[in-house]
Order: sequence, then C-alpha cells, then structure tokens
Amino acid sequence: MSISPSAFQSFTVDALGAHRLYVVEVRHPVEVSGNDRAHLQQWLTKRCGWDVRAPELDAAGLKLLGGRLLPGPTGPASFLMYESASGERFTIYAARGAAETTQMRYATEGNNGALFWADRGVGYVVSGSTDRDRLTQIAHLVYDQSEKSGS
Repeated sequence: MSISPSAFQSFTVDALGAHRLYVVEVRHPVEVSGNDRAHLQQWLTKRCGWDVRAPELDAAGLKLLGGRLLPGPTGPASFLMYESASGERFTIYAARGAAETTQMRYATEGNNGALFWADRGVGYVVSGSTDRDRLTQIAHLVYDQSEKSGS
C-alpha cells in the first residue's frame, strides 16, 4: 500500500507546523528532557503503540533536547527535538500512517525543510533547515537506526 500525495502533504504540513511551533521555544521546547532518554522512550512507546527510539545523532553534531507527545493523523505522534552546538534545531515527528514503505521525499515551507518516509506503518518526518544535504544526512541516521531497532 502506498501513501497518496495528499496524505504525504498533510502529514508533512503537520510535522512542519509542530517544528515551527516548538523550535523557537527557549524554556519549554519539550515535555521530557533528553537527559531522561529511557523514560522518554518508554513513555512515547507506551502512548504511541510502537517502539519509539530517540536516535543517537552525535555523528551529525546533534544532541537530544527531549521530546513530547502530539496528536497525529490517526492517533498519537512522537516528537523529538535535537540541537547542534550552534543552536540549530531539528525535529523528528513520527505517527502511524497508511503507508507500509515509501522512499524519502523532500518538501520545503518557508525557511524550513522536511524529509518524509514511511516504514512498517509508521511515517517519519525530519524537519530543520532547507539545507537538503544536511537534512538527508540526519534522515539517513534516523532511518538506519530505526531499521536496526526494528521499530
């Protein structure tokens, strides 16, 4: 089963909306801090219904700030935020979707870029700057780690 272009757009718009809303927050960008990674993963896994893992993105120079639970198109969505040493933020939005597997697709909205893909019934959107190479690097790290964990 493949995801329709309109479903892809809707999912990506939701993810970019959450990205824009929370990346500007100084004091409250996340509900659960990245310092409590185990609790964050357990909580999001329980609430979302699939194995939510916060990928290690040190290779891309990113540290986990934390995450939060958001509404998704068909139920709960996980939302993880990462930050570089220079303060640049990237987010990973994931929710159940109708797609089994899709290739990565790129979209932009204003100053934000996003890469979307779906795997085993979960859609993922990595959002950040419109630097497609940087987004691709991060998205591949996320994808590779989600494949290894089987989530």
